[in-house]
Amino acid sequence: MDEKSASEALVPQFKLHQLLNQDQGGRRVTLLGSIEGKPTLLTAERAAFPSDTKTLEAFRRNLADIKNLGTNDIYHWYLASVGHGEDSPPDLKLNLISPCTEKHIKKYSPQGVRMVTETPQTYKDRIRPYIAKQRDEGRLDWVFNILEGRKEQNDIIFRDPGQDRAIEEAFLLAPDLNWDRKTLTSLHLLALVERRDLWSLRDLKKSHIVWLKHMTEKVVDATVKKYPEIDHDQLKLYMHYQPTFYHLHIHVVHVMLEPTGTQAIGKAFGLENIISQLESLSGDEDAGMDDVSLTYTLGESHDLWTAVFLPLKEGKKG
Repeated sequence: MDEKSASEALVPQFKLHQLLNQDQGGRRVTLLGSIEGKPTLLTAERAAFPSDTKTLEAFRRNLADIKNLGTNDIYHWYLASVGHGEDSPPDLKLNLISPCTEKHIKKYSPQGVRMVTETPQTYKDRIRPYIAKQRDEGRLDWVFNILEGRKEQNDIIFRDPGQDRAIEEAFLLAPDLNWDRKTLTSLHLLALVERRDLWSLRDLKKSHIVWLKHMTEKVVDATVKKYPEIDHDQLKLYMHYQPTFYHLHIHVVHVMLEPTGTQAIGKAFGLENIISQLESLSGDEDAGMDDVSLTYTLGESHDLWTAVFLPLKEGKKG
């Protein structure tokens, strides 16, 4: 037997003793075992998806054991397998958006990224009118489906009616559609506020500090109660700016979740840091995040880059 064949023959001889580690959101595992009585480590990582259309079409045909995890408006999510036996666990998490919009296509297409600085004046004159337009186009139907009890009610982890049952402080906590609902180190939840007048972190004021601290405590407590394997200090809470949708929400993730572009500096703003910034602002209770300049990243296909920040960069009036 040549060296290559001898090496290939080792893997079937591997006897599993225990799972040693799991990372990359469950996509990579390190197993401790033995071969012929000798301690052995085996690391398995799912290979990258192919890029040619023919192979991708074959992949699509081989999808099997598709199990729906939830449906809300145009969004659907599933667990599935690729060509395994009936007893094999699902090895894919699928998200389906149908019908998708041009904005969805832009969001998921490769694009360059730019750093921009949004001043209070730019926000007032250009950004807030843009946000208002997005909200008027019905892009929040799936959010309102949850808040108004039409969808995903069985998934809600916690619902807070607000301090002293004040509706303006009410919120709920539910799994993010991108989480597989089982891998705790890739846990991803969303806290959605009930009120409709807070669109993004830009709408937060000094008057909201007590509520934000209350919400932080309740969200963390509810998460560790639901998932007792997780400790309080294994969670991080943040908001996006610009967010994917303009209804105030907080992302709750496990600290071991593999960092991606959505958690990067310039996209994710830590909730504790937002609270600290509000506390440090001068002025009365109406002083808020709309009074400060924010620096963040934008994709080059984003409407705000092409319509606002690129013209500003080029010294033109957009």
